[in-house]
Amino acid sequence: QFQNKLRNELRAKSGIMRGREFIMKDMYSIHASKEDLEAYYQAVIEAYKRCYHRLGLGDDTYVTFASGGAFTKFSHEFQTICEAGEDYIYLHRGRGLAINEEVVDEAVRELGINKSELERVKTAEVGNIFNFGTQKSEEMGLVFTGEDGRQHHAYMGSYGIGITRVMGVIVEKFADDKGLVWPEEVAPARVHLVQIGKESVAAADELYDTLQQAGITVLYDDRAARPGEKFADAELLG
Repeated sequence: QFQNKLRNELRAKSGIMRGREFIMKDMYSIHASKEDLEAYYQAVIEAYKRCYHRLGLGDDTYVTFASGGAFTKFSHEFQTICEAGEDYIYLHRGRGLAINEEVVDEAVRELGINKSELERVKTAEVGNIFNFGTQKSEEMGLVFTGEDGRQHHAYMGSYGIGITRVMGVIVEKFADDKGLVWPEEVAPARVHLVQIGKESVAAADELYDTLQQAGITVLYDDRAARPGEKFADAELLG
């Protein structure tokens, strides 16, 4: 019940704050100390970096200093360089540092860097994380009994990958003039097998079985359609 209450509150506020919405893979953490939350928060950042690398977006996705909106002073976003995006970030490629345009003036003072060193690029937000400290637990009355026998407010974090947004960004970055191009890690199948002509049915079926037995996922087009139609569909599907 507590998790649902927090999720609904976050979604309601983020819709107001961002003016946009996308489906998230949600995760929350609750900790007894500030230090434990910070360690977990950094571990999630590294885990999310690995996720974006496996999705084929790692080289262009940056942990971005951003506004915490209604939740906290600052947060972190995962922003992918993409011309179809709706955000702009200021990027220091050498240091792997990125700041959302909406907080750049405040953030450069906080981080002690020179704005002239940063490059402005267009991006799409594919995830975000929040370090709430004890703010949310104080608002919701979430307490625990510590080793000292006293009640304390818990430290909390919220984490999310925009799964539908990630798919859209992959399409925008990799599709060509013929259709989709999926990175192997997220492709619906590793092999697209096209059977052409009646004389090839047995050979194509045998190849399909061989690939399946080897644990290779196959999209098998055995329709009674013309070769050109099948090839065009294969390109379109990626």
